[in-house]
Amino acid sequence: MDEGDHPVTPLTGPTLDAEGRLTYIGEDGRRYVVVDGVELDAEGSARVMEALQSAGPLFQEIEALCHGWLECLSLAPLQREEAIALLLATLETVLEVAEDDDDVADANGAGDP
Repeated sequence: MDEGDHPVTPLTGPTLDAEGRLTYIGEDGRRYVVVDGVELDAEGSARVMEALQSAGPLFQEIEALCHGWLECLSLAPLQREEAIALLLATLETVLEVAEDDDDVADANGAGDP
């Protein structure tokens, strides 16, 4: 996806293409690369697919929670697209903060025995 493009809602779960890239089909029918520049060998591809399959139930739970969150926001004067953008931005912020916290803990030796 080019920078500046709006996110495209996936219609399919992520899959590995013939070149070992993690991709999905968007609602516009186009294929998107999830992480560009990462190529996996057969062993790496198998590990990713195994992880994706085992995470399926967790993803379904996250999806249900997201739908619930959007339903709660449906009472606010937001369009669905705006509510989705808010959800994604909030998740991105929370996940970045959590990653920053992990980095600080590692720098302080919190992970050391």
